[in-house]
Amino acid sequence: MKLAPELKSKVDQLWLKFYSGGLSNPLASIEQMSYLLFMKRLEDMDVMEEKRSRATKHPFTSIFEGYEDCRWSEWKHMSAEKMLVHVRDMVFPFIKNVQDGEKTIFASQMKDAVFLIPKASLLKEAVTIIDELNITAQNTDVQGDIYEYLLSEIKSAGKNGQFRTPRHIIRMIIELVDPDLRDKICDPACGTAGFLINAYEHILRKHTSADMVKEDEEGDYSGLVGDLIADKREWDILKNETIYGFDFDSTMVRISLMNSVLHGISGVNIQYADTLSKRFAEAEQYTVVLANPPFKGSIDKSDINDLLTIKTTKTELLFVERMITLLQPGGRCGVIVPDGVLFSSSNAHKGLRKLILENQLEAVISMPSGVFKPYAGVSTGVLIFTKGGRTDKVWFYDMKDDGYSLDDKRTFLDGKGDIPDIIKRYRNRVKENPEDRTSNCFFVPVNEILDNDFKLNFTEYNEMTYEEIKYDPPEVILDEIDEIQKKVEENIRILRKLLIRSS
Repeated sequence: MKLAPELKSKVDQLWLKFYSGGLSNPLASIEQMSYLLFMKRLEDMDVMEEKRSRATKHPFTSIFEGYEDCRWSEWKHMSAEKMLVHVRDMVFPFIKNVQDGEKTIFASQMKDAVFLIPKASLLKEAVTIIDELNITAQNTDVQGDIYEYLLSEIKSAGKNGQFRTPRHIIRMIIELVDPDLRDKICDPACGTAGFLINAYEHILRKHTSADMVKEDEEGDYSGLVGDLIADKREWDILKNETIYGFDFDSTMVRISLMNSVLHGISGVNIQYADTLSKRFAEAEQYTVVLANPPFKGSIDKSDINDLLTIKTTKTELLFVERMITLLQPGGRCGVIVPDGVLFSSSNAHKGLRKLILENQLEAVISMPSGVFKPYAGVSTGVLIFTKGGRTDKVWFYDMKDDGYSLDDKRTFLDGKGDIPDIIKRYRNRVKENPEDRTSNCFFVPVNEILDNDFKLNFTEYNEMTYEEIKYDPPEVILDEIDEIQKKVEENIRILRKLLIRSS
């Protein structure tokens, strides 16, 4: 994402202060930063609501009524020691119990939150830096980018194979699934809410006048105001009944909620839940499911939800089946899976692939192993499918380049690689009907896949082409070598004569 150098510098300062102040765990640091950012945003949103009420002449009650000393502007100038006591004992408990509109969602997940900033000097320095970010004056695009830049500092994989999905890969999958107004979108392992936020912005972009939308070189969009959504009911549905997420890590839930608020999503519904467990009861609730679930996790066999029929404890398999159960008939799914899901020979792997093919599998996109570096070097694929219907043939595409170097540095090249071609050819796949298996994309009839252990890896069906190279007969090659050797020897003799003369 593109942040102005001065903003990026201040965020870097914030990281450095937290690291040197004793909070070296990136997730713990981000969570504590989130609380401070939310404290700042809470007053900003309250002021904005007051202005809106004056303009509309609607009644207004401040969220800070009776708690005026919890306003950021009231305590940000306190001495370090006084600030620490005040924020820890008054402001933090206040934001944990806020009950108003978009803040209720955040507060509902805050009951187990703990204020961990250990030093008064660290809190004072952090508050100063956040104040200097001037978040109030930034639009939601910049606010979101500030938070995304914070999240980008998570440099290592988390527990159970969790790691952040690159934004350009998220956007590609969302372009393929193409959610819209009135869709009900879910990520059952939402992490930092990347899929949910980008799905929301995708819908906004579709309903924003083209001359208002701007795109930077990395494919990030700004100016997404949704000015073409004229119906107030449509806006209410988009804000409050469209975005849903779950995660079994309470820290990630709080981080994803904060990320959503800073991206301007007021009614996001993200909850703490293990969507694979018996305690999770939802089924056939959503029209779109998007996810990059944990790759290497496992679950206690006795706790697996009864709706899940695949006989395994591997989360990368169970999550895909869970997505099928979450979808309404006709609902669409885009999911990232490790390569093993596509071709491994265990009964569980084959059973999942069979289940997917019993619905309408639209596409399998193979991605190179470097896409998730520096978090992991695993090779992955993307599955696009619709619940119900019937699979007649499957569109395969072999992505070679995603627009960044495939080493640990992930250096920006063009930020796009094969992605524009993938989107264009996927949309035109029926008309184009590619069958040449020596190319980077083609259709495979479902019967061929069924007869091949339901394998879904590109290389299983790709036909390699070999260019025949004609060589001269050995005796001709030997004569050429002899001629070259004679020339070398002659040049050496000439060089020796010249050296003798010069001496």
